[in-house]
Amino acid sequence: MGGRPRPHLQLIEPSADRGSGWSRLRLVDLPALTCRFRDIYVRHVEAGRSGSAAVSEQTEQRTEQQTGASPAWLTGHLTPVPDEIDAVGLEVTGTLPDELTGRYFRNGPNPLPGQDSGHWFTGHGMVHGVRLRDGRAEWYRNRWVRTRSFTDGAPFVADDLTIDRTAVLANTHVIPHAGKILALVEVGFPYELTPELETVGPCDFDGRLTSAMTAHPKQDPVTGELLFFGYGFMPPYLTYHRLSADGRLVESREIEVPGPTMMHDFAITENHVIWLDLPLVFDLELVNGGMPYRWDDAYGARIGVMPRDQHTGTQAGTVRWFDVDPCYVFHVGNAHEDAQGRVVLDAARYRPEEFTAFWPTIGGPGQETAAAAGPAQAAASTGNARVHRWTLDPASGKVSEETLDDRGVEFPTHDDARTGRPHRFLYTAADDAIVKYDLRDGSSEALELGPELTPGEAVFVPAQGARAEDEGWLLSIVSDLAATRSELLVLDASDLSRTASVRLPRRVPAGFHGSWIPDA
Repeated sequence: MGGRPRPHLQLIEPSADRGSGWSRLRLVDLPALTCRFRDIYVRHVEAGRSGSAAVSEQTEQRTEQQTGASPAWLTGHLTPVPDEIDAVGLEVTGTLPDELTGRYFRNGPNPLPGQDSGHWFTGHGMVHGVRLRDGRAEWYRNRWVRTRSFTDGAPFVADDLTIDRTAVLANTHVIPHAGKILALVEVGFPYELTPELETVGPCDFDGRLTSAMTAHPKQDPVTGELLFFGYGFMPPYLTYHRLSADGRLVESREIEVPGPTMMHDFAITENHVIWLDLPLVFDLELVNGGMPYRWDDAYGARIGVMPRDQHTGTQAGTVRWFDVDPCYVFHVGNAHEDAQGRVVLDAARYRPEEFTAFWPTIGGPGQETAAAAGPAQAAASTGNARVHRWTLDPASGKVSEETLDDRGVEFPTHDDARTGRPHRFLYTAADDAIVKYDLRDGSSEALELGPELTPGEAVFVPAQGARAEDEGWLLSIVSDLAATRSELLVLDASDLSRTASVRLPRRVPAGFHGSWIPDA
């Protein structure tokens, strides 16, 4: 056929050009990739809809034949809920502070009834919300985010080979910015929600956003700007963006990296952006599975330091890369610049053996082997992240790193007023505890919840007029492993004592990230 050449996807494979890194070498026909992506979205969307149950049944039969049980991400405290509900006048134990007047929203994956999403990360987004006002818990409600994938079964990759960034799951985070509430997932556009959790629609910032938007943007507490990025499986693999405090997309630029990786999070400091270029790589052969990413030792691991200011002596977009020990990071705690001008980065870090133990248990490559091992063995082999610190010196090019604690934790949070600045405290979730780290003296303390309960991310809310960094509260949805009940736990952040708990009218599946959105 005549006309212009058919599009191709530039893939990458190991090369000696960059030590343990990669270079771009091989071309693969994009239409083949398109067909695979379409298969995924058809299976995921149709599985939960009337007239298409056969797809889900085939998936379930295959899983049961392999393991004799449902996938881990559809059982226990991960079990999806089947519907949306509203409840008012929630029961409160203890005393809710009057100044906690606003909404706590938390996002997470929740496949439709009868649907096996293939991976914990790939269920349709559902936001759970609790309204607090003047010492009362006024309501709870939960809503699926009505993306085009959810309502129309729209494919992520269309017949004309274009990517539809509105056909996403919107299942990872929910944040406020510039008067809007945005539900986020890292492969596409955010979706705007109302304060009552109704879906307004996709947001591309007046057509200026042309890449995906990470689920982990960072708001500068001084300028009010929202810094974020998008990554993709086709070039450009990484794009940096900056939103003004009033919500205008004012900067976008490509950041050169050697290939498509799953860059879930990043960090900022007062003067720099910190990139995590780590060896979880896109693999075309895995596109028919839940998540087409796998560990690859050949890619290597490095952290990049990029000046934020375009008008410094360093060329805009120039990144100073530091090779680090192989690892993976889903979630950054915070970063800052010390008195010597070094960049200090704290995060929840997985060693290679920890990540490769964890990834199959939630649907990554090797899930059949992990599931067949049985729940006890799978639990024993599941990897845990640990709080880790890197100190990067742009002047000397040297990097040092250390593990700050041996306890397995995830979802690190801090006082958002200190994002990118020196901070003392970090709050994390362990399997059955909420753990607070004092980064100044190296100590930690934990609220042990007991072996039958598991907490979600602990969101810090500062007290009005707070004089100490930890003067405020932590909000966390806590559920029992038997999947029968959940509560919104309110802790005094200074000592992890219980301030109050709100009994929720239904269990809430374990999810990802949320935000406190105050009324004023």
